[in-house]
Parts: sequence; C-alpha cells; structure tokens
Amino acid sequence: MAIHSHVDLVGVLFVIWGLLTTLVGVSTLALGVGAVALIMSASRGGGGGQVAAGMTAAVFTTLALIAIVWGMAHVVVGVPVRRHRAWGRFVALMLGAVDLLLLPYGTALGVYALWVLLSERGKALFVEPPVPAPPGPHV
Repeated sequence: MAIHSHVDLVGVLFVIWGLLTTLVGVSTLALGVGAVALIMSASRGGGGGQVAAGMTAAVFTTLALIAIVWGMAHVVVGVPVRRHRAWGRFVALMLGAVDLLLLPYGTALGVYALWVLLSERGKALFVEPPVPAPPGPHV
C-alpha cells in the first residue's frame, strides 16, 4: 500500500474514531441527565440518595463532555490529514500520542497514526510548497 493510501486511511480512521467517541459521549450525557432526574425525584420525596445521584450526575456529565470534545477533535482533524495539511498532521500526532492510552482501539489507532505520520515518506506529503516572493525590486 502506498504511503498516500496510509495517510488517507489514518484520516478516515480519525473521523470514524471521533464519531464513535462522540456517540459514547452523548450516551453518557444521557446517563447524567438520568441521574439529574433522580436528584429531582428524590428531592420531592425527601429521599437520602441526593448526594450519590449528584456525584453520579457530575461524573457522567464530566466524562460525557470530555468524550464529546475528544471525539469532535478527531473528526475535525481527520479531514485536514486526508488533505495533507501540515497543521492537521501536527494535531493528529498529538491526538495519536494520547490515544495510545485508550486501550485497545485508541492504542491501535495511535500506533498506526504515529507510524504513518512520522515516517519520512509520510512527512514528505505534508511539506507546504514555498511561498513565492512578491514581484518587485530585490534589495
């Protein structure tokens, strides 16, 4: 497989990983909303589960927001990687390095992204052409 195809695949995998992570984040947010509903019903009934439900709501909401932001970052970066934008490669390398910690799929994506984007042939695809000097007298 040519390096160009590997880079395109990294971009596609970033978008897919981002969409799946965002979906998990939205699902987790629904669990946080459910915990808030428990808080509301417990406050009307005078139950003692408000602290536990409050902690659960806070944890689920925090994890959900992190997953949504993390997923959207991957989606936003996947397209510029496929278009060989230098900034997309740089951000993909940062995201891929952190993905290494997210077993097992994030680890696989991170290893593959780092392998492709750090190879010499991979780097060469992201080199920006030099900007021509404006016409006029040169000093």
